[in-house]
Parts: sequence; C-alpha cells; structure tokens
Amino acid sequence: MEIWLNPACSKCRTAVAALDEAGVEHTVRRYLDDVPTVDELADVVARLDVEPWHIARDKEARDAGIDLPREPAHRDAWLVALAAHPIAIQRPIITAADGTTVVARDAETLAQIISHEAGQPGGPATA
Repeated sequence: MEIWLNPACSKCRTAVAALDEAGVEHTVRRYLDDVPTVDELADVVARLDVEPWHIARDKEARDAGIDLPREPAHRDAWLVALAAHPIAIQRPIITAADGTTVVARDAETLAQIISHEAGQPGGPATA
C-alpha cells in the first residue's frame, strides 16, 4: 500500500496512524517532494474513476493560478497543472496492493481501504 501525503496535513497524519494501528504495511510518498508525473496522476484519476479536477483542492488550485474549465477537453491540461503544482492535489491518496485507490479524507473511507487491504493476500490478518 502506498500513501501520498503532505506531513503538514492532519488528515494525512491521521491516515498514517490508522494504517500503523491496523498493522498495514505501507510506503509513504511525500508528494510535494516526490512530485507525481502526469502519467502517474492520469493513472490515479483512472483508478479513482474521476476527472483530474476532482482531486484538486479548490483553494490551492486557485492560489496556484490553475484556472481551467472543468471539461473533458481540458483533462490533459489539468493533469499538467497538478503535476506542476502538487500542493493543489487532494490528500491523502492511498493505493492498495491490488491498485484500489481512494482519497481517504474521512474516517469511513480510511476504514474501508484498511479493511480492503486486510482482506487481500499479504494483508494483515483479521481476527
């Protein structure tokens, strides 16, 4: 499991603590330092089954000057803009071993991905 996070984000810290508490092995990617490529972002939005603007943080996107129409014709431009301004990417993004990906901003989604990972081969044992 991999988690993209910003260590200054309380939701990211909560997610890491929950993964640790559940015994779920994970790799931390500080996406502001190890910026995702356009291709990686395209892969994440495909796995999430959303458009790139759905993983954009509105305030941070505005602050970064990202002012693109939220239309399919501008999909690639959104991916380029998010790669150029990773602070505008929603967090934490967690990808399970099988490729299942979520934006784990709420406790329910976080619990679901932990439960999902626990049920996968190589995931933590369930009691």
